[in-house]
Amino acid sequence: MMDALTDVAQQAAPDTDDFFAKVATKSDSGALRGDYSKANAQYVVQQDCSAYTEAEHELWRRLYQRQAKLLPGRACDEFIEGLKQLDAADGIPDFAIANQKLAAATGWQLVAVPGLIPEQAFFEHLANCRFPVSVWLRTPEEFDYIVEPDVFHDFFGHVPLLLNPIFAKHMQDYGKGGLKALQLGGLDMLARLYWYTVEFGLIRGKDGLRIYGAGILSSGGEVEYCLNSPTPLRVPFNVQRMLQTLYKIDSYQETYFVIDSFQQLFDDTAPDFTPYYERIGKLTPHPANTLLPGEQNIPV
Repeated sequence: MMDALTDVAQQAAPDTDDFFAKVATKSDSGALRGDYSKANAQYVVQQDCSAYTEAEHELWRRLYQRQAKLLPGRACDEFIEGLKQLDAADGIPDFAIANQKLAAATGWQLVAVPGLIPEQAFFEHLANCRFPVSVWLRTPEEFDYIVEPDVFHDFFGHVPLLLNPIFAKHMQDYGKGGLKALQLGGLDMLARLYWYTVEFGLIRGKDGLRIYGAGILSSGGEVEYCLNSPTPLRVPFNVQRMLQTLYKIDSYQETYFVIDSFQQLFDDTAPDFTPYYERIGKLTPHPANTLLPGEQNIPV
């Protein structure tokens, strides 16, 4: 596993001009936080654990403790069990150690990246059971809110469920589907699926609704909001509906989609999305706060 990871990290540096030009259209500063100068063609870098300061480890511990206290009765059992197995409460984790556990459980590995990476590279990593994790940590001033995903969001929010075989296989298939979507003009629609599931998804547990989305599980406020606030909609999972639904990136979600199980998520996203892209691409997207006729709003 370590030999494979080293090989990935030692490939040639990428051409980042087009990527940063695209970022500039979406960012006030036109820049990203990470150091891309040492990234290879797949935007992979080496994680230098010795470079993390004690202050950064302490900030990690504070973030971890806050989120861990919010999980009981809110996060799904699979996430809580995965987080326990990773045993990363004491400081910013060494990806190499986590990779030993992931390899044994599902065959996945983490690859260190400077920060956000282009869609092509992201999908290629997922399709090959590699999950990109940013190496930098937010500042204390960003304790409650951060614009770009950092190592805490990526590791705490995403990695625990990669120990679950069904969810891990879904993530691999999503990567393969992403590479196909790039050729079919379906990227915007597929991004909505990722947003409403992997980042902000809810699941029915034996004791009620629970969270599995990384964007919620790594957030201080939305953990409580998504389950108990009467404001947002909570709608049963429907792939075509999600592909057609817009989302907000600068506020709590106005709609959450609810799966019955990870097996449902896997099975319902297994069909070829080509017909969806062709049909839904011609339709007007639904606003983020839409409740369609006959659609259930699951009560809190």
